[in-house]
Amino acid sequence: MWWRHATRAAKRAGPSRALTLTGLVCAVVLTAGALTAIGGTAGIQAGEGTGSAPPKPRAAGAPRTARAVTGAQDASVARLQDRLGRVPGDWPAWAELGLAYVELARRTADPTSYPRAESAFAHSLALRPEGNDTALAGRAALAAARHDFPGALRAADAAIAVNPFNATAHGVRFDALVELGRYPEAWPAAQTAVDLRPDVASLARVAYAYELRGQPEPAAETLRRVIADATSPADAAFAYFHLGELSRNRGDLDGAADAYRRGLVQDPSSVQLLVGRARVAAARGEIEAALADYRVATTRSPQPWIVAEHGELLEAVGRMNEARRQYDLVRSTAALLRAQGVEVDVELALFEADHGDPATAWAPPASSTAPDTGLGAEPRRAGVFVDDARGWVLHRLGRDDEALASADSALGLGLRRALFLYHRGVVRAALGQTDAAISDLRTALETDPHFSPLHAPRARTLLTSLEGGTR
Repeated sequence: MWWRHATRAAKRAGPSRALTLTGLVCAVVLTAGALTAIGGTAGIQAGEGTGSAPPKPRAAGAPRTARAVTGAQDASVARLQDRLGRVPGDWPAWAELGLAYVELARRTADPTSYPRAESAFAHSLALRPEGNDTALAGRAALAAARHDFPGALRAADAAIAVNPFNATAHGVRFDALVELGRYPEAWPAAQTAVDLRPDVASLARVAYAYELRGQPEPAAETLRRVIADATSPADAAFAYFHLGELSRNRGDLDGAADAYRRGLVQDPSSVQLLVGRARVAAARGEIEAALADYRVATTRSPQPWIVAEHGELLEAVGRMNEARRQYDLVRSTAALLRAQGVEVDVELALFEADHGDPATAWAPPASSTAPDTGLGAEPRRAGVFVDDARGWVLHRLGRDDEALASADSALGLGLRRALFLYHRGVVRAALGQTDAAISDLRTALETDPHFSPLHAPRARTLLTSLEGGTR
């Protein structure tokens, strides 16, 4: 019944052109995975909104409505530029061009397209300043891609105020609320998006909502529906990657390898799937195969989280000079992103805690009165991944009492990541809570024995030491 209502609502949405958003979903959904990956591969407090259900996917067999994101996004840019050269007053085309630039930046890891996107949205709004929810939703997507989640939320709300049936705006609103840690508000936003337009983008958000709540089975089922609905190789590859990650995060290497393989059949150019295949190869001890995939992935798309993973595998096998070169590339790429207005401090927090100076993590703005660590600064991000990173930075600074509160919060929503459990186990060990530390470390290694080429061996070593001390 709800799907029929969603279809009627979509028909009432007015003349605003739908925005192709699957790639942007990929960009935002991957943010959480990138945060954990950059520190070693991949909260709601108890009782705070945990009773509200995540959004419902539509019934199987409903018509496919996804608009495909193709691998020829640069061709889309050229087509829209040609159109605007002939019809410069086409304000919806300017908004579409802006979104095409955002997707191009995501796909190529070249943030220099973001200012072009910003200019395109400004042109659209200059031509039609009133009632232009399309450009406002595009601005929301751009802000989310730059990790300015408060800005993304404001722009999404502005678009929704103009057109309450703008599914794109509701989807970006979900993304922003998730990245701000406002989970009880996020679930209804995703539900609205899927009600309005039950396509690949909205279903992907439903899957992520389930995953965040520690419900991998319904998340996987929703991703399988995404695959069934996919109308392009890129859409299918996106879903296969996340399906593989759900398996890998539970220690199921065979299931993960199968998903990555199927995804690469659909889209052999997918960098994310190459990274997934590299993770499985590393876990199986096939180091040269893993490094080969990482080399290709970092050449195609030198995103900091991919480069950091490459470096950590090199460090794990004793090739430290090569690892340092990758770590230098992480920092230089992050500097390029910052220069184009992309906020990356949280993404780099775990990286600096493990490979640099923890005191530099989350450095506050110059005008801030917060401590030098930046941990007291007003956050532009929040939620379980930020809690985990914050806890680990605090531990590395020797502030373990504070670290434990953050580590507990990271596990409060229901998401069970081996890295989260390992971090809390280390903190508990530092505080002398031996039995609790043993429990966390055992659970981490049972959940995913290969969660990080660096930290999984350290977890086993610490666990053996703690168990030996209790005898």
